Amino acid sequence: MKPHLLYSDKDFNIKATLPWNAAIVTSDLELQVLFDCMSAKDDLLAEVVQKVILTSASNNVATILYRQAILKDCISHREIVQEIFNLSISAIESRKSSWLGIFTSHPTSVLSASVGMMRVYADYLRRLRAIADEHYSKFQSEGFLQFMRILQIELDDKYFDAINDNLDQLSLKGGTLSGVHLVEANKGADYSLQRYEGKKRKWWHRFFPPKIEGYYFNIHPRDESGVRALQQIEDEIVNRVGNALAQSNDHILQFFTLLQQELAFYLGCLNLYDRLKELREPITFPMAVPPGSFAHYAKDLYDPCLALSMKKQVVSNDLNADQRRLVIITGANQGGKSTFLRSIGVAQFMMQSGMFVAATEYSANIVNQVCTHFKKEEDHTMQSGKFDEELSRMNDIANHISAGSMVLFNESFAATNEREGSEIAAQITTALIEKGIKIFFVTHLYDFALNFYEKELPESLFLRAGRLADASRGFKLTEAAPLPTSYGPDLYKKIFADTVTVNTLLETVNGTK
Repeated sequence: MKPHLLYSDKDFNIKATLPWNAAIVTSDLELQVLFDCMSAKDDLLAEVVQKVILTSASNNVATILYRQAILKDCISHREIVQEIFNLSISAIESRKSSWLGIFTSHPTSVLSASVGMMRVYADYLRRLRAIADEHYSKFQSEGFLQFMRILQIELDDKYFDAINDNLDQLSLKGGTLSGVHLVEANKGADYSLQRYEGKKRKWWHRFFPPKIEGYYFNIHPRDESGVRALQQIEDEIVNRVGNALAQSNDHILQFFTLLQQELAFYLGCLNLYDRLKELREPITFPMAVPPGSFAHYAKDLYDPCLALSMKKQVVSNDLNADQRRLVIITGANQGGKSTFLRSIGVAQFMMQSGMFVAATEYSANIVNQVCTHFKKEEDHTMQSGKFDEELSRMNDIANHISAGSMVLFNESFAATNEREGSEIAAQITTALIEKGIKIFFVTHLYDFALNFYEKELPESLFLRAGRLADASRGFKLTEAAPLPTSYGPDLYKKIFADTVTVNTLLETVNGTK
């Protein structure tokens, strides 16, 4: 019996290896802000949401739709989902308290502890089945309906009756009844514990056992060797049964652990859903397009990590990049280009995880992996120059990337001069496009952007961050040709308007003042 609430046909593996660039994309896209909001300072939720989101590249359309439907059920019936989650936690914690104080490995003690643990687990399973019976009709997703249907079928009344009967037998209140086959030289083999079908024994039978019909013999009280031999046979039989029951307990524990982990992801989604609703930010369930095509459309797309950090609504943008392999974004400094780029990356991870995304409408094709190549600030610990470091990171991407992936460039190759940076950026971009890789490129390299714009390639799209009439930034991107300026003087005026004018600075530099 498996929950199968993240995958319809396999279990969630919390120990799965993270992608090679997990730390890089987390830093570049500021995903830690998203993880912190989803986890709400819960260690389990923090571990699960990070693992699910960062390993989402392997998901297909069916898995995404499967999770979306389950998440919609969780939003509609969060109290029930929380109750199931809490029940799984209690079941897991009960093992610790039940085994506390057991420090012996004697077979009888192991069997007794396993019987007690199974009784506890049976009670939690019964309560879980009761939830399924009461709330089954309220759910609509395939995942939850399948989960509850399995609980009703496999945990029926006959199942619990059988458990109680077997546990009563394994309590050995009627003594140990063993079965054995006699082999050559009347040696015993295949010892097994038999069901005791006799009358219930009274307490005094322990001291004055009744006569048993058939053949039997007594071991003399002083026959220590005989007593030890008989005890060894009994211990071997009880040990086998105790181990089998302990394994059954482990299977039930694994079920509750998987249930807890898989529900943890959806509870993390609910935490994010609540926070974005508090900020009055929109969300939508995206349409995932199978890999192999180039689809990308968004309306009112925003960066949820920025909204969470600023604790308020942020500017959104639209995007119509269907059938476009290359999107080049130019324009004003601090005009929202990097924020837009992050919103693309975050939305891709959220969509492929089966989550809602931060937009009013969104659709995109599934990619094999998301890689980021962002400009880094000065680091005094670097062993080489910034440009060498940029090329080194690009080399790592080239060694891992495959067709059908997506790369987000943010002011890459700007650590060298304009001509050299533009040439390198153009060659790398051309090679990636030929490989079938989708590219979003934020750049101030005018020669690079102009080069692709003049080619008029049908798979290219050019967006530009502009400025308002008063030189302020509206953080809106529009489809437009690249310009040979980033409006640097505007930024300078904003910072130094109270101390010196741009004209005064230019006069000083030119030596005319």
